[in-house]
Amino acid sequence: MTALIDTIGHGAIIELRLARPPVNALNQELCAAIAAAVPAAVDGGAKGIVLSGGEKVFSAGLDVPHLLTLRTRDELGAAWTGFLDAARAIAASPVPVAAAITGHSPAGGCVLALCCDYRVMAEGAFRIGLNETQVGLVAPDGIQHLMRRVVGAHRAERLLVGGELVESARALEIGLVDELAAPGDVVARATAWLEALLALPREPVLRTRAIARADLLAALAPERIEIDTFVDAWNAPDTQAGLRALVARLGK
Repeated sequence: MTALIDTIGHGAIIELRLARPPVNALNQELCAAIAAAVPAAVDGGAKGIVLSGGEKVFSAGLDVPHLLTLRTRDELGAAWTGFLDAARAIAASPVPVAAAITGHSPAGGCVLALCCDYRVMAEGAFRIGLNETQVGLVAPDGIQHLMRRVVGAHRAERLLVGGELVESARALEIGLVDELAAPGDVVARATAWLEALLALPREPVLRTRAIARADLLAALAPERIEIDTFVDAWNAPDTQAGLRALVARLGK
């Protein structure tokens, strides 16, 4: 099987590049690869990690066409649990993680980026956000917290309720991303941010980071996600209609 993540060395920094073309849709295999690759990079000596994606799409989010083929609660629950395991692996990384958002990053792609310490996004008409309501889904409280912690409660409410995807410049303006770069420079800028951080006294940085990110880990705890509630709503008419409309658009 083709590797789903390319591992690229940048000295003390390891780049984990999602490699499931064409759009890095997050199926169970890719999620499991992310969940394994982050701790493996740390165990291999990485002092910082860059999480990158495709040339025009960082990640298009969960693989909805695949999810719609799942027939049982257990199958659906396992798929969503696998995605959350990937998000938790990034959030729980003991070393800093910078997202190199190389293109569009809706829904699950945005969640992965929000779990990183720093976000560099490609300039241009690329879009990012949690657009769950547009396809008939409700983002759990824990996922909504990820948005609130970076853009503030009121703006997060507006974005979440409307399922809004914002372009790169707007994402920078509201704090959803930390920096913009030319598409070919996104990974280099993410790496440079990590290098600057690694130049500081290591233990104080890591201890301060752990305190500052405690709420992020708490938000991803099972009780803040409520997988069973999410699965219960999956077959609601509004949800199914929205998801099938999304698949129809993707097929055009």
